[in-house]
Amino acid sequence: MITYWQQEDGKLIEKDEEELDGRKSTWVDARSVTRDDIAVLEEKYGIDPENMLDILDPDELSRLEKNDDFNYTLTILRLPVFSPVDDISYFCAPLGIIMKEKLFITICWTDCEVLKDFAANRIKELKLNDFPAFAIRFLSRSDTAFLRYLKELNRRATTIQNEMLRSVQNHELIQLLNIQKSLVYFSTSLKSNQMLLEKFRKTKLIKLDEDDQDWLDDVEIDNRQAMEMADTYSNIMATMNDAFASVLSNNLNIVMKMMTGWNLVLMVPTIISSFYGINVPLPWQNSGWTGVIIIFVSSILFSVLAYFAFMKRNITSISMRRKNVTKRGPSSFKKRQATRKVKRDLIKMEKQAEAKQ
Repeated sequence: MITYWQQEDGKLIEKDEEELDGRKSTWVDARSVTRDDIAVLEEKYGIDPENMLDILDPDELSRLEKNDDFNYTLTILRLPVFSPVDDISYFCAPLGIIMKEKLFITICWTDCEVLKDFAANRIKELKLNDFPAFAIRFLSRSDTAFLRYLKELNRRATTIQNEMLRSVQNHELIQLLNIQKSLVYFSTSLKSNQMLLEKFRKTKLIKLDEDDQDWLDDVEIDNRQAMEMADTYSNIMATMNDAFASVLSNNLNIVMKMMTGWNLVLMVPTIISSFYGINVPLPWQNSGWTGVIIIFVSSILFSVLAYFAFMKRNITSISMRRKNVTKRGPSSFKKRQATRKVKRDLIKMEKQAEAKQ
């Protein structure tokens, strides 16, 4: 979809193509472009097809270059995108900015919050006739969106972590993995935008005045802050995933230990009863129900002995913990009572001394 914007009284006004004033600068906003839109942009505005392929590549990095064949300046920067429908809700997309005469053309294969903010006039002090300043405002707004999305990712990770403390499910692990992927995308895009900012400062392709230099300094500070936040959250996520992996491994070891103990306990009656499947003379095999009862009682007896033999440590540790808990409670209560009694006696003695005086 291609829309056209011109500035009137400091605000961007959407206009039809026939209503455009050729004397004013025009912002050509191309979002979620289709094949027809690509054909219009290439033929009508003279955009290099190779540059168009680069802009529509989801993995394209930020850069600034001059196209001498088609006489325009191309800037590609990375923008954060939020899509609640996708599995990975937060990702990044390249935005192509083409500055050509009185045309400021932006091309993106998807829609995002940054472009919506510009179209809704949420950006103050915009100057459409100053193309370098207008491009820097896109970088500034993208850093703001990066910071907001990073905080949202951190809140989501904290919520999932609290849920995993109660019970660990595969769905929650997948959510953590998607958040970690989003953080990697953000970190890579922010580093790419940082290189673009340095290119803006050193290049001669775009002329920047003092105000633009000041804005560029502020944008660089915000971009570095977003980079540090992304790296910090990525390290926290990696540490948290390792911690939960250790917890899962520990729980599995405990379960396997219990299963092994019960397996050994149940193996004893199985061994006793399996002897009577052998075709050799055995005691009580001709005793009828008396032999059955004796074998049954002996199996239970040996199972109980095996239970205490193999599970003794667990039972002992649990009982010791319970004894410690029961001992600590009354002893601490008695200590508190004794302390209060001593204080009351001291207060009485002081009052008696004052009364005698």
